[in-house]
This record gives sequence, structure tokens and C-alpha cells, in this order.
Amino acid sequence: MRKLFAFPRFSRIGMSAWVLSSLLVLMAAVPCLRAQNPSTNPANAQSPSQKSSDAQTPADSQKPDDDQGPAGTVKVNVNVVGLFFNVKDKHGALIPNLTKTDFQVFEDGTPQTIKYFAAESNLPLTLGILIDSSGSQRNVLDMEKQVGGAFLHQILTDKDEAYVIDFNVDAELVQDYTRDVHRLQAALNKVKINTGFTTGPIPGAGGGPVPTANSPGTVLYDAVYLSAHDMLAKEVGRKAMILLTDGEDEGSRLKIRDAIEAAQKADAIVYVLLCADRGFYGSFQVGYSGEGEMRKLTEATGGRVINVGNKFDKLREAFDQIAAELRSQYNLGYTSTNIKLDGTYRKLEIKNKQNYKIQSRAGYYATPREPLPQ
Repeated sequence: MRKLFAFPRFSRIGMSAWVLSSLLVLMAAVPCLRAQNPSTNPANAQSPSQKSSDAQTPADSQKPDDDQGPAGTVKVNVNVVGLFFNVKDKHGALIPNLTKTDFQVFEDGTPQTIKYFAAESNLPLTLGILIDSSGSQRNVLDMEKQVGGAFLHQILTDKDEAYVIDFNVDAELVQDYTRDVHRLQAALNKVKINTGFTTGPIPGAGGGPVPTANSPGTVLYDAVYLSAHDMLAKEVGRKAMILLTDGEDEGSRLKIRDAIEAAQKADAIVYVLLCADRGFYGSFQVGYSGEGEMRKLTEATGGRVINVGNKFDKLREAFDQIAAELRSQYNLGYTSTNIKLDGTYRKLEIKNKQNYKIQSRAGYYATPREPLPQ
């Protein structure tokens, strides 16, 4: 397994230089149209697939209502904001067969005109599986591998691609983009618990002192950032990350807000399946607090947290729910009335006439992009 892009940089250069590099990257992180040359990654952080994208534009096959040219060609405005979302009733059941007239979109409280709308279930999907292999997952990792592999067999079609990232004291890309589910399953099977200690049992479980808050253990926020920025930011269409973790971060250089911002700029929906062996935390006599931060991440990106504990059936049911949601999304787009591409964050809200629950990302960054080639 090779290290994921930017992580070697964390240990080889000073933190101030890394922060400066990261800030420059964040300023340019909103992706461009597939037809454009993508903005470059940070130094030594090049995406292996070298794919181009536009996080704010509809999928290639989508045709805006009033931007269609002759002979079926499509003129796509670079300021179009695209949204994938689910609609649910008060019991959480998905609501199909709604139309454009059932919805209103607001940006920073200002109503917007919906330019295109579709109920999509078969658009290509780019999916990242992020699996926590830190010491706290020792008793649930095998379950995650088995059920996660079954989910990939269920959800992926010949149009979709997925990758696998393993994170513990570091983050590693164990499988790059592929449509081959067998390769993805093999990657999951390779994942092993890594506590950062070369010999002996894990600390705090009869094998030594409890790790301190400053010792690297689970670089969850770093892994989400790199998955969003280095993998998904240059993809078009539907993009999602599924995190199999207890939600506890220990040792990341980045904060939860950095992970959220990167995911929003990549237009990636984030689901978190909280797989936790609570007995592990009991041995440490510390509180379990990961769920709150994971809810911030998922609510900001249009996903959700599903708490499965260490129950096989709950994990399988959670994957089934995610599969249904990813195949039952609505897709709409609008051209913002605020034409300034000043890099500011714009708050989004979708309202429904029937007052159904809307599961959608909370906003986007209006970052300037490169002009289209002539």
C-alpha cells in the first residue's frame, strides 16, 4: 500500500509551510468543468487518475431547460450550481415522482430560478470507501470488510467507479479508482489494524499507557480532506464518501472544519457509519464524542450518520439505506443571482411545497474558475 498523496509531506516539512500550501490549495479547490484543465494539486499531491470535473455543474448527460443549443448540444454556464438531494417523509421513507414545481431553491436567503431538474437513479457514481483501522476498531474491522464488500457488489454498476482509503496513524490509498468490485474487495481484505506500535498489544488494553491526545492514532479529518481534495474534487456527477469509523479523530493536522470545507468544495456527499466497540473506550475510561463531529460533517454535505455499533445486521441495513438513497436522488441546477465569484461560502436551502424533509448539502464556495478553452 502506498501513502495517500500529501501525507508524507506532513512529516517532512515544517507545519507553517504546510499550512501555507494548504491555504493556497483551498483557495483554488473548487473544481472546473471536465472540458477545462483542472487546477493543480499541492506539491507532490497529484491525483492518480488525472480526471477533470466541475463540482458545481450538472452531469455530462444533463441538459438545462433553457440552455440547449441546436442538434442536441448543450451550452453549460460555468456559474450553474448543481445539487443532488433526497426527499423523505416524516417517517424517513424516500419520496419519488416529484417535479420541479414542487421545489424552491434559496441561496443566502435569495430565491433562485431552477434551470434544470431531473429525478435521477442511474447517473454515474464516484464512491470513496474510507475505513478506520485504528486500534479502537479491532473488534469490528472484519465485519466492516465483509459488509462493505457486499455493498460494493450491490451498488456499483459498469458506469461507476470506487476507491478505498485506509486510515489509522496515517492514511493510505489501498485501491485507486476501479470498476472491478473484486479488486475493491481485495483492497478491503488487505486492511489491518495499525496502532502505530510495532510490537505488543495496543496501549490502554493491558499493553501500556493510554495514548495522549497529542499522539497520532486516527487521522480521520486528514483522510476526509485528502479523499475530497485529491480524489473527488476533479470528478463530475454524483460523488459520495462512506466512512466506516467510530468518529474519533486523534492526531490529524487538520480540523473538522477543514474536512467539511474540502468535502463541500468537492460537492461530495458524506455518509458516516458509526462502527464502535464501546468496550474499547470503557477500558480507557474516557468519553465517546465522535458522533457529534460526524453529524457536522454529514449535515453540511447532504449525507447522514447511521449508528450501527458492533451489530452485523445494523451495518448491513445501513448500507442498504445508503444504496437506496444514492439511487433515488433528485438533481437540480440554477444560475446564481450573485454573479461574484469571490470565494465566499453561500448557504443553500431547498424547500418543498409538501414540507417533506430535504437531505442536501448546506452550501458551496463561489470560487473563480479558469475560462473555457476556445
